Amino acid sequence: MADLESQEPQDHTFILEDGAPRGVPNPDIDENDHNGHKITKVHTEGDYIQFGNERYLRSELVSAFGGTLNPGLAPPPKHNFANPAPLGLSAFALTTFVLSLINCEARGVTIPNIVVGLAFFYGGMAQLVAGMFEIAVGNTFGGAALSSYGGFWGSWAAIQVKSFGIAAAYEGHDEELAYAVGIFLIGWFIFTFFLMLLTLKSTVAFFSIFFFLSITFLLLAIAEFQGSVPVKKAAGVFGLLTAFAAWYNAYAGIANSQNSYITVKAIALPDFQDKSRKQQ
Repeated sequence: MADLESQEPQDHTFILEDGAPRGVPNPDIDENDHNGHKITKVHTEGDYIQFGNERYLRSELVSAFGGTLNPGLAPPPKHNFANPAPLGLSAFALTTFVLSLINCEARGVTIPNIVVGLAFFYGGMAQLVAGMFEIAVGNTFGGAALSSYGGFWGSWAAIQVKSFGIAAAYEGHDEELAYAVGIFLIGWFIFTFFLMLLTLKSTVAFFSIFFFLSITFLLLAIAEFQGSVPVKKAAGVFGLLTAFAAWYNAYAGIANSQNSYITVKAIALPDFQDKSRKQQ
């Protein structure tokens, strides 16, 4: 990023609100504001936009993009790290892909234990590490999403491993186990649904991950509650759509004109809020 301190100053309009009386300390007041007012917003009329106390060129701002798991306009990362999102997305995609094929009973496979290794070490561990690096680069959404789904895969794998004793605690109570797993999946549906709401101002591909995943978790929960194989197969189909959407976004985060002839152009979702403001 260019050294913004060396740039020519721009005219700004400050919106001020009354602070504490002069002479009375107020922690909410900016130390640089000696008039006893708190600076709440900065509007720029030039090429700069203010985020808090820092100023950025408009061209340097990062827009919503699934390849970085960034759901909205944000300043560029301050740390010189590689983009961790493709790792997390790829780990999530492959693990989801394999389990979803088993839920569809592809080639007659119905036992999901082949996914345990993936769930622990790729969908779980690798995705958790990617989530931690998302936090390091200042992406709260990416950190929360990737780390949480890394935890999901680890907890799902623990149910399948006998030494954890989770399934064994329900021995002889198969219906209760199914209900318990259904409740577990409903919790993940709720979490995924509110993440989906946070992507409504992003891109079509980005939004599609959480839209398809929400449906997948809901159908899996219903399948457990109802003991329905057809519903579980339907969940497998939506899981496959989720996996391909995650892979697509991972590719978008890696592909560029230096390493590929095929790059991804983000398609933004409609901005309904902007239209309502124009009508006013």
